[in-house]
Amino acid sequence: MKMSTIRDLLGADVLCNEDLLDNEVFSACGSDMMSDVLAYVKDQAVLLTGLVNPQVIRTAEMMDMKCIVFVRSKKPTEAMVSMAEDDGLVMMASDMRMYDACGTLYVNGLIGTAVHV
Repeated sequence: MKMSTIRDLLGADVLCNEDLLDNEVFSACGSDMMSDVLAYVKDQAVLLTGLVNPQVIRTAEMMDMKCIVFVRSKKPTEAMVSMAEDDGLVMMASDMRMYDACGTLYVNGLIGTAVHV
């Protein structure tokens, strides 16, 4: 799925790296707990979260994610936007709740992957 499609489906505002929206992503995850993302998530290209702190950017970078979508009308700081821009991460913000945003992406073909504990 193109990141531009994610933007359209979620009614999201693109906060940085809009020039990368034509790139494809193949999976997603939703979590407010970055420790869970680090422990259980593999091969995820999009992170949906309501957590707004620099750890989100660091986690996405470590996990080779391509896009962060802040849900529930959460807005990152300018410093976070700058970090994401420097890291080549697309950053978006949506008014949707996480459950609805994840469900919308899933029914439109963006999958998650099995959790291996």
